[in-house]
Amino acid sequence: MSGDTRTRLLEAARSCLLADGYAALSTRKVADIAGVPLSQIHYHFGGKQGLVLSLLDYENRRRVDRQRQLYSADAPLWKRYEQACDLLEEDLSSGYVRVLQEMIAAGWSDTDLANQVLAMLRSWFDVLRDVADEAETRFGSLGPFAAADFAGLIGLAFLGGEAVILLGEPEWGQQVRGWLRSVGELIRRFEESAG
Repeated sequence: MSGDTRTRLLEAARSCLLADGYAALSTRKVADIAGVPLSQIHYHFGGKQGLVLSLLDYENRRRVDRQRQLYSADAPLWKRYEQACDLLEEDLSSGYVRVLQEMIAAGWSDTDLANQVLAMLRSWFDVLRDVADEAETRFGSLGPFAAADFAGLIGLAFLGGEAVILLGEPEWGQQVRGWLRSVGELIRRFEESAG
């Protein structure tokens, strides 16, 4: 029952975060939606912040594993990048991106929270670094960029792009998606010229 209660609380927290955001998140509402006493949030997570961090950690691990599998596939790098752009839509619709951005914002005024969110972000940048290292090994050079620099730029482009998409203005959202996809075209051209 304990695992079931924990799962129900995480699912309820995701639902509430998507509806209300982190600042307005009510642990009482989460408990009501999950159908459990409020004390269960404190028992399983220690409070609101622990609940949301557990949700983010769970979602983050699943998605990082997915990205590792994606990038380990035997396909041109530009095709794998395009698939990553496709997966952004899944991450947006699932609420993962919203939760991540909410926790980034909350971390601006809470150092402990910021450190935990940065540790999760580091796992994404590690995936990107591995892919950039692979590209550097295969092609010899990434132009003026070291592999870590290229990986960092890609990661920051996605984080910034996600923040703009979440603002909800459709035209801007489409532009951001196009800008992110244009990097795939750049990778394709580089890959083809180097190969």
